[in-house]
Amino acid sequence: MAIFELFFTLFLFAIIHSNIAQVDATFSKSMYITWGAQHASLQGDDLQLVLDKTSGSAAQTKIPFLFGTIESRIKLVSNNSAGTVTAYYLSSTGNQHDEIDFEFLGNISGQPYTIHTNVYTQGNGSKEQQFHLWFDPSTDFHNYTIHWNPTEIVWYIDSIPIRVFRNYENEGIAYPNKQGMKVYTSLWNADDWATRGGLVKTDWSNAPFTAKFNHFRARACKWNGEVSISQCSSNVAANWWISPTYKQLGYAQLGQMNWVRKNYMIYDYCRDTKRFNGQMPLECFKAQF
Repeated sequence: MAIFELFFTLFLFAIIHSNIAQVDATFSKSMYITWGAQHASLQGDDLQLVLDKTSGSAAQTKIPFLFGTIESRIKLVSNNSAGTVTAYYLSSTGNQHDEIDFEFLGNISGQPYTIHTNVYTQGNGSKEQQFHLWFDPSTDFHNYTIHWNPTEIVWYIDSIPIRVFRNYENEGIAYPNKQGMKVYTSLWNADDWATRGGLVKTDWSNAPFTAKFNHFRARACKWNGEVSISQCSSNVAANWWISPTYKQLGYAQLGQMNWVRKNYMIYDYCRDTKRFNGQMPLECFKAQF
């Protein structure tokens, strides 16, 4: 009996461990170009997306994930980027899709980018928080990371947390934990809304616009259908993202995030009482960090 139990434990560990994506996978191994192939380039650990008046460009991962850490270094469109949007996000498919967003809304020269974050659960979004940055994201590469586990989602910029969305599913608040999501990147024209609500249009005399990505890492659980819902959340060593370390931010991280939110947050849906006619989303009354 003991031999059988040992064999079963090793077998279960092997199955779960096999679902962990390669840590050192490069862009060219992990992704493929889905739009604007005449513009984009994908070579080794470098991805370049280009937008001009004829087309934008986009790429996505070959496989979906459920929980883990997704990170990439990004150098955004420089100079007058008004009207452009560089997107970097996780998403499933269909009308009831889940999604976790980073979107970078361009601006005229000398004015700050807007970092737009959002969460969709079962097709419903409207959970936007927006930030300016404490640096110019177009002069050098910076790290943008999404950490997602059964307890919380955390958005990081250069290892500094800027936002947390916690799981309160047991209190009737939807949480993205039952759909595998691929990673998507894109650069596109959104001058009908991206800069000052669409008042500032894209200046095509500055085209082509270029966003550069490198050091893509998906340290995450591979989605293999519904069986992954339990496999990727099982309390085993291979699922490192569910360890106590990742269930809540530490004291120093909370200090960093509070600094960002105090000095650089420009919009929080949970403070927009006018938008929701006083009927605020339930999660706005819950502690997120």
